[in-house]
Amino acid sequence: MTQASLTGGRAVPSSRLNRLWHLGRATTDLAAGIGVRGLIDLARGGEGASNSTQLNPAALQRVTNRLSHMRGAVMKMGQLMSMDGSDVLTPEAAAILGTLCNNAESMPLSQLAPLLETEYGKDWNRRFRRFGFTPVAAASIGQVHRAETADGRHLALKIQFPGVRESIDSDMDNLVFISRAIKGMDLQPMFAEARRQLHQEADYEAEANALETYRGLVGEGADFFVPDVHRDFSTGRILAMDFAEGLAIDRLAEPEFTRRDRDRAANLVMEIVLLELFEFSLVQTDPNFGNFLYQIDTGRVVLLDFGSTHPVPPAIVSGYRDLIRAAMAEDRAAMYQSAIALGFAREDTPPAQTEAMLDLMRLSSEMMRHQGPYDFGASDLFKRIYERGRQLHDEGAFSQLPDPSSMFLYRKFLGAFMLCRRLRARVDLPRLLEPYL
Repeated sequence: MTQASLTGGRAVPSSRLNRLWHLGRATTDLAAGIGVRGLIDLARGGEGASNSTQLNPAALQRVTNRLSHMRGAVMKMGQLMSMDGSDVLTPEAAAILGTLCNNAESMPLSQLAPLLETEYGKDWNRRFRRFGFTPVAAASIGQVHRAETADGRHLALKIQFPGVRESIDSDMDNLVFISRAIKGMDLQPMFAEARRQLHQEADYEAEANALETYRGLVGEGADFFVPDVHRDFSTGRILAMDFAEGLAIDRLAEPEFTRRDRDRAANLVMEIVLLELFEFSLVQTDPNFGNFLYQIDTGRVVLLDFGSTHPVPPAIVSGYRDLIRAAMAEDRAAMYQSAIALGFAREDTPPAQTEAMLDLMRLSSEMMRHQGPYDFGASDLFKRIYERGRQLHDEGAFSQLPDPSSMFLYRKFLGAFMLCRRLRARVDLPRLLEPYL
């Protein structure tokens, strides 16, 4: 068995007391970084806060390092809330959480080796010709290793961090302080949904089932590849699947890659998002760019990480279909009814706020009304949406979050649009939407 160079990661804190201590240290670093006045403003959630509250770079680095070392629910909340957290969080909280998305540490060999022995048995190494001890990826719940089995299969082994599953509830409870940084908004539905998603993502048996179901829906084709599960190498803490070659999809934004590849990748991502919602009624709700690879030689998009996959109720599917139809037709009355059905608006919302929300929805659907490929690279749409959304938020227009299932679907759409922008791609949304409307 060939051994790769070992990583120098730090052990994942696994006990509740140890994790609470680390979160407490992070809070202390936060307090030191913004000072007493800033801490008071942060705890008030921005109500009456001064405009001068700043987190200095050194303190930000300490806080980020502390939370990324913890992994688990603390890091996952950063991923869930940082896609465009600046419109919900204070700038300090958004900065803290936003920097966690791609900053997971790997666990050291001293933690990895006992875990492998526990899951595979004392002579686990005899099951492999090669095992890459250096992880090829690390995230909030676990890390991925490449391995070749004794019978020649090339696998990706998703290995769960020790103690992460058991720490979800205590981590979520310990995040109460961070939640108070949200300005004028009840985040309990989001926290409840995040808790549910984290427990689901830590259940590798459920993820294996979701992966097999999703693979059956996508099938074998020229556009997408979904890895197959290898049950004989999977355990409660290890998920074994085909190892898929590919380039991190957001790297296509780099100059050496062609516009053709950028456009194809972006159109395929939008296509699978629409398939998930309107045909599969089964959506992988995590919008992280790391869940997509692109194969330059085949032109296929590789789909990864099905821990946050769940079915979508028919009412939500029809609600989104109605909302998209209304937005494309600029039918404000129909947009309003669809927004109420999806929980984005309430019937008792003041008329002025309702009109402002409909204006924002119309603005957000600009790329859906554009005839032909929409050039995300030449558009300032996201800037206009952000500026208008920020203004409405400051005016108190977003005092209640929508139903969590609608909200996380919205984040999936937003993640796909942000990838299109990152790639500066041209996407023909009316063409992609036509079969479903």
